[in-house]
Amino acid sequence: MTLAAPAEFRQTGIRPALPGLALPSGLGLPALVLLCAALFGALPFLRLLAAAFAPGWQFAPEGALAEITSRAAVNATLHTFETAGLSALGALLIGGAAAILLAVTDVRGKRPLAFALVFSMMIAPQVAALAFLSLFAPNSFLLGLLGLSPAPGTPNPLLGRGGIILVMALHHAPLVAITLWTGLRSVPHALVEAAQMEGAAPATIVGRILLPVLRPQIIAAALLAFVAGIGNFGIPALLGLPVNYLTLPTLIYRRLSSFGPAGLPDAAALSLLVALVAGLGITAGLLATRRGGGKVEIERPLQPFWHLGGARPVVFAGLWLLIALKLGLPLLALIGEALTPALGVALTWQNLTFDKFAEVLLRQDVTVRAFRNSLLFAGSAAVILALLSIAFAYGLERRMGKLRRVVEVVIELPYALPGVVLAIACILMFLKPLPLIGVSIYATPFIILFAYIARFLPLALKAPVAAMAQIEAHHEEAAKLDGVTLWQMLRFIVAPILAPAAAVSGLMVFLVAFNELTVSALLWSSGTETLGVVLFSLKEAGLAGEAAAVAISACVVILAVMLGLDALGRKLPANILPWRI
Repeated sequence: MTLAAPAEFRQTGIRPALPGLALPSGLGLPALVLLCAALFGALPFLRLLAAAFAPGWQFAPEGALAEITSRAAVNATLHTFETAGLSALGALLIGGAAAILLAVTDVRGKRPLAFALVFSMMIAPQVAALAFLSLFAPNSFLLGLLGLSPAPGTPNPLLGRGGIILVMALHHAPLVAITLWTGLRSVPHALVEAAQMEGAAPATIVGRILLPVLRPQIIAAALLAFVAGIGNFGIPALLGLPVNYLTLPTLIYRRLSSFGPAGLPDAAALSLLVALVAGLGITAGLLATRRGGGKVEIERPLQPFWHLGGARPVVFAGLWLLIALKLGLPLLALIGEALTPALGVALTWQNLTFDKFAEVLLRQDVTVRAFRNSLLFAGSAAVILALLSIAFAYGLERRMGKLRRVVEVVIELPYALPGVVLAIACILMFLKPLPLIGVSIYATPFIILFAYIARFLPLALKAPVAAMAQIEAHHEEAAKLDGVTLWQMLRFIVAPILAPAAAVSGLMVFLVAFNELTVSALLWSSGTETLGVVLFSLKEAGLAGEAAAVAISACVVILAVMLGLDALGRKLPANILPWRI
């Protein structure tokens, strides 16, 4: 007598598998997860360690220690700490104030404000730097309209230390806001109600209750902004390199640009120094959140309790003024630079031209190729990771057991550490032909695709793993009784349930990979230029108008994807889109 197929499997069309095709022990998927974790997370960094301390596979740490303690490295390290630390403080003040105001007050238009704040973060760092350079340039049409244009030839005030700190603080402020929004969701509203019953004013509740409760998240947000500043390449490259103000990522870029493969051992040593500094910040953040105490049962999450009354229009105007200073004015300056016919020519209705957009989008081979490459690399990584995330989410949630935390830590390494570290590791890993097959992917599109998959795998797993944790196991148990294979279970049961979360994760990967520069700046070769690389090259070549046209075009793509995601927001799992507060 045979078991009848359950109704859910008859509806999906699953055919019972032959006994010989079943996976009795279920070891295949855990082995695949472990293999991918080793390939994308462990091997690149082990190769980096070997290149730094055992060049030529002979243990000789003297060279790495000499490079790390060199005058250039020490100065770059001090500059990195300086810009990352001060910008993190600024991001904490700006992002923290925005998060509190949007979460606890009754200010209007919270969704558009949050969307604009997150959109400003999704714009690539090099685009943000270019926009602020255009805003404060002597030929800025906005400064001209206000009568504030400096004399021709005046140095841009944003070049150097101060500009890097300002732009990074504004760019990383949404990271702080998102972290604090997550923390505020875990605060029970009963705390606020108890304080209100005692007659506490809203400002007192924020200062004496919310901020102490959020202390772990505040520390974690500041350290997150600090780590982001450590690994930021686009902003220090555009604002620091022209005046020889070097941070560790730009020092590594300059070493490789000057010496090529011969500079790889030095670059590996400097990359380990970057990883060490960032790792200290990550570890401190983990310790801060761990000390926050255990989970608290929440009957009702925090609700807005601060009624602004007559001050509501002032707060509303202040938040939109922040958006204008952070996003609107720099982008307007960038648009003005892209629409002027030549550098130094005032923008008027008579001389307005779209010729630079036509040049970069239609006529110039390298920019057209860069758009195609960025769409291809980001799109391929998004599709691969969306598909891979379904199997990974099931494997991590159902099959890994005690190994799960170890696997997650290894997978998160390429995303947590600065991108320049991963780029150097990929160069070292693939510079020579691969063992056994004798094929090299160095200087090919596949090395960039590998780096994107390794770097953004943790981002792709976030939503599917959260969705998998909410799925009951009775469907899988019924499938096992019916004798289906693991592949059939993933295809017909798990994949349809996780598909929306995986699709959102894929689109989020596309958003961050489309304008990526930190990794591709060191991995590109002739024919594999990405948008970030081309924008940086155009700016270095003095073609600011063309660079602005590329930047605006890229921003339009990012905005279109975000609007599409927002339109699907009601059908997506809660708390997946960071701007839907």
